[in-house]
Amino acid sequence: MVLSKKYIDVTWDFAAADTKEYTHCYHNYPAMMIPQIARRLIDRYSKKAETLFDPYCGTGTSLVEANLKGINAFGTDLNPMARLIAEAKTTLIELQILDLYLKEFNDFLFSLMFNINKPNIIAPNFNNIDFWFKEEVKEKLAIIKSFISNIKDEKIKKFFLVAFSETVRECSLTRNSEFKLYRISEKQREKFDPDVYVMINSKLARNRKGLKEYIEQKKNNSKTVIYDFDSSEHIGKIEKESIDIVVTSPPYGDSRTTVAYGQFSRLSNQWLDVEDASQIDNQLMGGKSKTIKKTGISIIDKTIEKIAVKDEKRAKEVYGFFDDYNRSIANVSEIIKKKGYACYVVGNRRVKDTTLPTDEITKNLFQEYGFIHKNTFIRNIPNKRMPSKNSPTNKTGQKSTTMNNEYIVIMQKQ
Repeated sequence: MVLSKKYIDVTWDFAAADTKEYTHCYHNYPAMMIPQIARRLIDRYSKKAETLFDPYCGTGTSLVEANLKGINAFGTDLNPMARLIAEAKTTLIELQILDLYLKEFNDFLFSLMFNINKPNIIAPNFNNIDFWFKEEVKEKLAIIKSFISNIKDEKIKKFFLVAFSETVRECSLTRNSEFKLYRISEKQREKFDPDVYVMINSKLARNRKGLKEYIEQKKNNSKTVIYDFDSSEHIGKIEKESIDIVVTSPPYGDSRTTVAYGQFSRLSNQWLDVEDASQIDNQLMGGKSKTIKKTGISIIDKTIEKIAVKDEKRAKEVYGFFDDYNRSIANVSEIIKKKGYACYVVGNRRVKDTTLPTDEITKNLFQEYGFIHKNTFIRNIPNKRMPSKNSPTNKTGQKSTTMNNEYIVIMQKQ
């Protein structure tokens, strides 16, 4: 009797787990891989590993977990805000030095509250800033940014910028329960009066606590390097067959129609002076629709054909995503050592009432590049921040379930 290699395993749900341990408490971000999954994958498949790579590292969950195990980590992401958070989460800072800056910041805020020292600051003037921020909020954010800009220590500056970025998002007029940018109602705007200074202080205190836990737990010299290359285009400075394990959670699909990483990050990126912040979703995997061509991978071609019958435009977008995904996996395959592992946590989203079998596509693509399938664990999604429904017809009120499960696909290079 041959046992199935693909099955439901509730031990991967981690429904009651604390997903905000250590520096994982820094900054909300869409569809984050929970640390318990990365931790178990590293424990199970990299007992003697020296190097880990995450080609879609986001805010660095797998990188933090690798470092905690003494494994050198490499990641890449095209979103500047995500890279900032990942860098901060994997950077050790002497708490005594950090505390001096935190005290200086508190003294600075105290002087502002009592009008002892009110600096003359000019707020930024990016597109639609007044649409998303009240005047008083805008002024306070500009004052905080001026303080952070004067910090010379880059490690400390990034620590402050992460708290600032999250504060920007939460004191804006966008619905914070959404990934995409939707303005709150006029009635809500009238009552909305966030205490910007209290908000950022709360985040700084929370992040300091997480950093302290991370420092106490990380008793090794492992390092992290974070790049900004697109893994579907090239694999950057990472040498062939140099990586022991890949642990990652790729995007579920193109950002415009699934998880809008760029929109979620736009306001923060604009305050952080990122150029073309509104174009990030177009730069991410599947950001551009493409003319449909046969891939030679039966499961992809059949899925695209099924969607094309209903909507040619959506089929081109889905094809664009899987074409980029294929190119990325081809590049990632080259840098993994023989007998090394690729662990991909994926979701099977639905487009035009058609389920995209991303777990099977992932398996098939890696098999094309010399990997064998070890297991696919199916888990429920009890605590991942992501939309559970979308609109397959783009008509108001018509919703369809997207994903209730994730699939942890384990592949090994031969």
